[in-house]
Amino acid sequence: MLITCYLAVAGVYSNICLIRAIEMTNRLTTKDKILDVAEVLFAEHGFNDTSLRTITSKANVNLASVNYHFGDKKTLVRAVLNRYLEAFMPAVEKALYELNERDSYSMNDVFSALKSPLLSLNQVKPGGASRFMSLVGRGYTDVQGHLRWFITTRYTEALAMFTQSVMKANPDLDAETLFWRLHLTLGTCVFTMASSQALSEIALSSFDKQVDAEAIIDQIIPYLAAGVAAK
Repeated sequence: MLITCYLAVAGVYSNICLIRAIEMTNRLTTKDKILDVAEVLFAEHGFNDTSLRTITSKANVNLASVNYHFGDKKTLVRAVLNRYLEAFMPAVEKALYELNERDSYSMNDVFSALKSPLLSLNQVKPGGASRFMSLVGRGYTDVQGHLRWFITTRYTEALAMFTQSVMKANPDLDAETLFWRLHLTLGTCVFTMASSQALSEIALSSFDKQVDAEAIIDQIIPYLAAGVAAK
């Protein structure tokens, strides 16, 4: 029943997002029209299953405009994700730098430091935190190797600070264990945040409780912290 409810709500929500993105295109530049519609379609259908022709058709722009503004599809994919990354990564780096001024801290503290940067993406776009995690998840499931290269080369310092913080909180973790636990963490985060709208609807229906993105993050932090720090 929960799975059925989730799929139904998620489907309705994704259609609403696409309709809103298309409605907004009348007030945007051609480049922004492409980015906004591509963002919704990529998050819903994935990078591999979304064609440039579909994007330009929904955005009501010429197909050649993608080549003019972005050059190719890979560059468009990176541009869509980077609208969030350029806000998220510097905030993460700042939060972790402040955390590392302390002599010691726990994994709960590390993940808590990421809460504000993630929620701040809702100021970039309504529902931005969930959309960002959906796009990150698509990057992994669609095997977008160029995205990993783009992120790791462009945001080296923030990623290094995160790894350093995890190791400081868990000095006994070896490299292989760290690899598995961080990827399991990413999978949990991606599914949970990408499903946040549906989870909110289920919580209201099943438990008569209003929850927002922040409440969901508060639920997931201790779960993730315990998993990474498990002995």
